[in-house]
Amino acid sequence: MNYISVIERYQDYKNPIHELMASIMAGAFDEAFFTDEDTLVKSMKWLRRNYPFVELMFTLDSKGVQLSPNISTKSLSDKTFGLGKGIDRSYRPYFIKANESDGIGVTEPYLSTSSHNLCISAALKHVNKEGEVVGILVLDIDLSHAIEFLMGDNKRKRFQPFFISVYSCIVVGLFFIVGILLYSAGNEIVGLLLDPSTEGLQSKPFGIIIFLTLALAIFDLGKTTMEEEVLMQKDIFRHSSTRRTITRFMATILIAISIEALLLMFKSVLGSPQYLVNAVAMMAASAGLLVGLGIYVYLGAKAEVLLKGNMTDKGSA
Repeated sequence: MNYISVIERYQDYKNPIHELMASIMAGAFDEAFFTDEDTLVKSMKWLRRNYPFVELMFTLDSKGVQLSPNISTKSLSDKTFGLGKGIDRSYRPYFIKANESDGIGVTEPYLSTSSHNLCISAALKHVNKEGEVVGILVLDIDLSHAIEFLMGDNKRKRFQPFFISVYSCIVVGLFFIVGILLYSAGNEIVGLLLDPSTEGLQSKPFGIIIFLTLALAIFDLGKTTMEEEVLMQKDIFRHSSTRRTITRFMATILIAISIEALLLMFKSVLGSPQYLVNAVAMMAASAGLLVGLGIYVYLGAKAEVLLKGNMTDKGSA
């Protein structure tokens, strides 16, 4: 997911995400975290097995200075273990949130300084029996992965590289066909220039236009596939994403059919009346596709507005 999709999904599922963060923090908390780093490490390993979106865990003192190093799966497996200890975090949103709340405070999304991903943090201030602040436990999660976990999208994401590879191969094949069509059109143009006979001037331009039109349509199809399925991080749960893809595909088909219908119309005017019926039929088909596409886009947009309204009502209830 891109950052915009992540933020939109976060707004849709803000309450469940905050509740999940609070429950993870409450279940993982241990007083020994503030005195024993090994306990933090064991807890982090358990969290990563059960909640793969958990990114980072560490403790602060009452003034916001980091007591423990950054505990993460990455830091445990390389030479970065031990980093972060002693750094002043008093200006960070999780420390401010913890001081404002007696319970578990959950921040709004922000960019993590350690992973540079969009994340949210849960912070719990631990107070002893004498009322003194022993420390603050902070837990960071990767927001994008958390949303995928909540929506059951983890398995699909594992196959994403395979899907991208297949789409890339298909696009390469389409561009190869485009090259063949352009080569054929070029040959026809060269032949027409070398032998500009009257019969050739009347018939060959239509063949050249057909080659070029097919090349344009296939190239646009390959370009759309490349942009939508390979280059862009498309959110498949968004109806607008699917609607945009279908609209672009249908627009490509409409352009190709309309140009072919015009060619048949020109042929019928130039002395081949047998093509007139086919030309009218193709024009009617393109008009029907255009009307159907308009209805689909209109109804899809209205349905998405209704779905967003229902989700907003549920979130505020």
